[in-house]
Amino acid sequence: MEHPENDKAYKGLSVNEGIAQPPVVNPYLKRDSFRHNDLSVGEMVEGIAKGNITVLSQAVTLVESTNPEHYAKAQEVIEKCLPLSGKSVRIGISGVPGAGKSTSIDKFGVHLLDNYSGKLAVLAIDPSSEFGKGSILGDKTRMETLVRRKDAFIRPSPSAGSLGGVARKTRETVLLCEAAGFDKIFIETVGVGQSETACQSMVDFFLVIQLSGAGDELQGIKRGIMEMADGIVINKCDGDNVDACKLSAIQLRNAFHFFPAPESGWTRQVLTYSGLNGTGIKEIFEMVFSYIDFVKANGYFDIRRRRQNNYWMKETIDSGILGDFYHKMEIRINQAEESVWNGQMTPFKAAHSLLDEYYKLIK
Repeated sequence: MEHPENDKAYKGLSVNEGIAQPPVVNPYLKRDSFRHNDLSVGEMVEGIAKGNITVLSQAVTLVESTNPEHYAKAQEVIEKCLPLSGKSVRIGISGVPGAGKSTSIDKFGVHLLDNYSGKLAVLAIDPSSEFGKGSILGDKTRMETLVRRKDAFIRPSPSAGSLGGVARKTRETVLLCEAAGFDKIFIETVGVGQSETACQSMVDFFLVIQLSGAGDELQGIKRGIMEMADGIVINKCDGDNVDACKLSAIQLRNAFHFFPAPESGWTRQVLTYSGLNGTGIKEIFEMVFSYIDFVKANGYFDIRRRRQNNYWMKETIDSGILGDFYHKMEIRINQAEESVWNGQMTPFKAAHSLLDEYYKLIK
């Protein structure tokens, strides 16, 4: 690179050429050893069936991809893995931000693996930015013990603005994890509070974590989240907070009297525990597995899963139609937005006009 400062017109100034910059990529790197293996559908299914975590992770990445080719391949893998799925206990975990969901899952998971046989998959949903659509995916940093367990698989995923804070592809990821031999699955939501329907519609037991003295007793009733919960646990029952937690538990138990009995016939329970000390966790899982045994005995377990399958069929239809609409009407939508922006058309008239054009287009 030439430096104008070295020109004779600039007396007393000189700039050395310097040294050549090192390459961005290590020249000694053996590319072949790090090259991504593009596995076939058969190889991927075989790897998942053997419990290969690397292959499972690649399959989940395909499921989460927005690339149409990846989506098509992921659907083939899921279809072939379907006969191997359905043998797990799925537990949804929700709660207000700051309730200690990730820390609790770390304690819950270790207790589960130490006291019950099998393997655990944790599908942790991280909130995505509404602007940049990015996500920190930092749940593993709060699961310090569980992340080191060989019999645990932790997969953080961005919520990407999906309903109830549950990633749109989580349902398919559950099937892949089950096919890989994970017989216990945690699904952690972002805890948005207003709509956890998506999470409740893919799990066998929906656990809500609450805090005492945070004003959530009344808010929980208003949100309707208590109606969806199969069990409620109050965290941080330690130190000077023990009495407050017990009082909150009494208030929540009393609140259940204002709700109709759940269709499962199960009597909802409210327990207290400490994620910090690990006390009360044994009782939580005694409650969970008592519920599973109860609903399997009366047949509600199978009914709930069949309803969930129908729910996700309709959700997939809705998602497909919505995507097709925006793809085919992209140019026209931009024109309609400009008309609404300039006040030439109401948003309702613009919407109906776009729908009419779409219906004519697909006939």
